[in-house]
Amino acid sequence: MEKIIQITAGRGPAECTWVVAQVLKKVLEEAQEQELDTILLQREVGEENGTIETATISVKGKNAGTFVSSWIGTIQWIGQSQFRKMHKRKNWFVGIFEIEPQKNTSILENDIQYQAMRSSGAGGQHVNKVSSAIRATHIPTGIAVVSMDSRSQHQNKKLATERLLKKLEDEKLNQLKNHVGKQWENQLNIERGNPVRVFTGSDFKKNKVEKNYKGTRQKLKNDLRNENN
Repeated sequence: MEKIIQITAGRGPAECTWVVAQVLKKVLEEAQEQELDTILLQREVGEENGTIETATISVKGKNAGTFVSSWIGTIQWIGQSQFRKMHKRKNWFVGIFEIEPQKNTSILENDIQYQAMRSSGAGGQHVNKVSSAIRATHIPTGIAVVSMDSRSQHQNKKLATERLLKKLEDEKLNQLKNHVGKQWENQLNIERGNPVRVFTGSDFKKNKVEKNYKGTRQKLKNDLRNENN
């Protein structure tokens, strides 16, 4: 299972971008403890050193869904500003949102077209007589690469395939970044209430989040009323 989350400071000040950087560390550390695989897909650094405006992470593993659910929502940090020592504000908020992953389109062998061509450049008469270079084209996207590193056509085909797959992977990542960009409105929707996690102090220690037991109390009252009737 793969889940993608975005940690964002929204339109918050530099203090919030510092919090994003700390939350990113916590998420990666906790994911590692739970033996989940993580990939940092995108990161926008903040204006101050050690700060991050927004970060996007891919989380993969058996319990990825449960792990991500435990982080989704508002994160609160209670502490003195790292950048404005006289600032009176003590509560800072960032948000974590889930991003719908793009469809995983597998690359089929039949989707790649190979074309032999003559090498160019240094190499003497050999490169002019033998069509050892290979152009590999991914037919669905039109993305193409050329390999002329070796005199062996077989070796060039192998290199061309590796380069094409890398280029397609880079293109997929760029598409994901654009997809994330379209989710930027998430930054405007950070709620300041009911944080899922609370951290305090410059050491960013986790505080226990007090649960809202109003609903539970009401259910108990109803159960008692039903028993008395």
